[in-house]
Amino acid sequence: MSRISGLREKARAQKRTIVLPEGDDPRVVKGASFAVKDGIADVVLLGKEAEVRDLADEHSVSLDGVTLVDPSSHEAGADIINAYYELRKNKGVTPEQAKDILTGNPVFYGAMMTRMGMADGFVAGANHTTGDVARAAIQCIKIEKEIGTVSSSFVMELENCPFGENGLFVYGDCAIIPYPSSRQLSGIAIASAGLFRKLFGIEPRVALLSYSTKGSAEGESIDKVREAFEKVRAKKPDLMIDGELQIDSALVPEIAGMKCKGSDVAGKANVLIFPNLDAGNISYKLTQRLGGARAVGPILQGLEKPCSDLSRGCSWEDVVDVTAVVATLSQE
Repeated sequence: MSRISGLREKARAQKRTIVLPEGDDPRVVKGASFAVKDGIADVVLLGKEAEVRDLADEHSVSLDGVTLVDPSSHEAGADIINAYYELRKNKGVTPEQAKDILTGNPVFYGAMMTRMGMADGFVAGANHTTGDVARAAIQCIKIEKEIGTVSSSFVMELENCPFGENGLFVYGDCAIIPYPSSRQLSGIAIASAGLFRKLFGIEPRVALLSYSTKGSAEGESIDKVREAFEKVRAKKPDLMIDGELQIDSALVPEIAGMKCKGSDVAGKANVLIFPNLDAGNISYKLTQRLGGARAVGPILQGLEKPCSDLSRGCSWEDVVDVTAVVATLSQE
């Protein structure tokens, strides 16, 4: 069994409630049905009940055990809308606008249910952009003060791979921050390391990636990576982290032995932190498409409650995997 598949078993051990806002998408409906039937999570599926049931029937999907909630008629709707208004009124949001946002955008509704403890996490993005999902998460769920940066990671797993943790990695950030500052890079590194440890119980070895290894080149982006390294070392002195490292120095022991002897990360990194969004997004898709990797995410991090985006090209199995990840992250 792959380590990603093993997360389903971990989620079952301490079942959580996850809200899936996109009940109008057949992949989400099928994923919700499977997650409940397989005992991975209790699932709340948002949408107009008659339409969701029609969609389920059309695709021969059972909704037994799935909780259906229509935001326009939910008995807790007034409380949820008012809570969002109180949260955003200083930003100029009126009660009428709060109602329109919450009843018109199920991702915001799911995020508020998570904030208010009606669910332990939410998963969206099958038919919403990453920007839509991230805005809902940032506006509705508190930012974790220690991290101070909302970012994302992908869990990546390759078969028959000698690198990383026998082919298991976390990549960050691949979806949220285009050009992170050194402070943001340090937050991404700390959050991604925590994600790896929480999900798999394995000590993270974090590589801050660059086109330079230990002074082999100079440049503004390299300076930023070096500054991020120093910030992480100051905040988390026990975390195994190194940088700046080129990707071969981070992964290949022979290269690491030549370029950075004595590093406890170089040649065996399992958490890869990219210097900008171009590098992160391109790398995860190259790994997935050319390397045949299994990619789960983007998982949003740096928030007090767990949540995840989905690729709009996701399968129903991806919905199940991400639900398992978010459920696991919400466990004590």
